Amino acid sequence: MLDKYSIARRIAKEIKDGFYVNLGIGIPTLVANYIPESIDVTLQSENGLLGIGPFPLEKDLDPDLINAGKQTISMTKGAVLFDSAESFAMIRGEHINLTILGAMEVSENGDIANWKIPGKMVKGMGGAMDLVSSAKEIIVAMQHCNKAGKSKLLKECTLPITGVRCVKKIVTDLAVLEVLPEGGFCLLERAPGVSVDQIINSTEGKITVSSNNVPEMGLD
Repeated sequence: MLDKYSIARRIAKEIKDGFYVNLGIGIPTLVANYIPESIDVTLQSENGLLGIGPFPLEKDLDPDLINAGKQTISMTKGAVLFDSAESFAMIRGEHINLTILGAMEVSENGDIANWKIPGKMVKGMGGAMDLVSSAKEIIVAMQHCNKAGKSKLLKECTLPITGVRCVKKIVTDLAVLEVLPEGGFCLLERAPGVSVDQIINSTEGKITVSSNNVPEMGLD
């Protein structure tokens, strides 16, 4: 099983040269630390920043420089600051190539629930609905099962939906899965030491296996 840092490292391999990428709150923010130096990627935050760098060292912290999750960040050379209206215009105008989000649930049709648990107070839904409706590709970073050991990859989401049929790929602590156009999860890779049967048994939604010999995730 992977820890959150390894999930972020695996997702960073999905980022291509020249991409504009939005990182959601939680595990997705860690992806900034693992983007290869050999590619040119621009990270965007909906609170008004284009050009996010890796998390800063303590000596370099600026409490006024934060991402949408209120974490302190660094800026790359040439980064720009602007108001949230311009930031959302970028998102709604489909200028973001890839959005990486956390999730509480994902359905076999690619629906995502990641903003609210009924009965619990939330400050707001943030930019999630804009991101899932406008991004060209959405990858989800999440735990495969909840604390009770029940699958979070479901036939249908039970929590309030953020977006429908929008998730393309999921990286969990157990596996890399693709959401098929016709519905259902397809197992592409497995975490080191995790068996195919373990992944199947941990997935409530319909799941198929991509090959007879599912490879282990490459993290290097």
